[in-house]
Amino acid sequence: MRLPLIIALFWIGSTLGASAQADQYDFVVALDGSGDYTTVQAALDAVPDIRKAETRILIKKGVYKEKLVLAGSKTNVTLIGESVKETVLTYDDFADKLNRFGERIGTSGSSSFYVYGDGFRAENLTFENSSGPVGQAVAVRVDGDRVAFVGCRFLGYQDTLYPHGKNSRQYYKNCYIEGTTDYIFGWSTAVFEQCEIYSKTGGRYITAASTVESSAYGFVFLNCRLSGDAPKGSVYLGRPWRDYAQTVYIGCTMDEHIAPEGWHNWDKPNAESTAYYAEYESRGSGAASDERVAWSHQLSPSEVQKYDVVTVLGGWNPNEQTTVEP
Repeated sequence: MRLPLIIALFWIGSTLGASAQADQYDFVVALDGSGDYTTVQAALDAVPDIRKAETRILIKKGVYKEKLVLAGSKTNVTLIGESVKETVLTYDDFADKLNRFGERIGTSGSSSFYVYGDGFRAENLTFENSSGPVGQAVAVRVDGDRVAFVGCRFLGYQDTLYPHGKNSRQYYKNCYIEGTTDYIFGWSTAVFEQCEIYSKTGGRYITAASTVESSAYGFVFLNCRLSGDAPKGSVYLGRPWRDYAQTVYIGCTMDEHIAPEGWHNWDKPNAESTAYYAEYESRGSGAASDERVAWSHQLSPSEVQKYDVVTVLGGWNPNEQTTVEP
């Protein structure tokens, strides 16, 4: 006798849940057809151009094999995954792959996801280049300004994450980033806070910054964990892709895979006088400050004050989630 009541209550609960979800998100992406779109690219394309308000897109669990582009006209877009390990945006291009004209696509052409729109934010998602250890293969290339990733994973081997835009400010909070060689590289100013930076066997360099001479900051790591399965003493904190590379680690825990000398000059002795590599209160078995190369720096308590998030990012506070003015 109570069965119809139970069914009715279940139907009402489901209806209210669907309504709440519709109110919380502008679009829902689901592989099974239960959302507004079955592909992430379709949802990105549906965002009105030069929108001043935030567009929130929920991506339900699933592996979405798509080569994605967030156009520069798609501003203030937020992607939210239903489950960080079960919501995966992936593709398998790599630098030596040939396009339809028989041309090598190159490092930039290998990216699984291109972020050109300003004000982009991603939460609870995995971004992957699934091509494997085949040379340069980018998971995400970011050119937009005021871009934030919170609680996300970046999976790949060489050149996993490409903060590319020279005037781009980026923020990574509680993220997991893995790779082998130069797996965080590029021109942008980027802060990595409370992230795990995982060095896989077969690689030797974490960062390859190409900071322009006029930039006040390059890559800044705050209270991160440097882990990995690479052999003891085999991985460098960074090497200068361009001569004025800047990379700073503050309050980071470093495991034994980090090389005692810390930094490599990429066989460019002149870069030792132009690049800026520094640490402050590194901890762990890889924090051998007394063995670091002479041309790197150990920051003083007064020097470290200029490396708070808002200062590094030029006055932008990524935790306020304010939209950009197109």
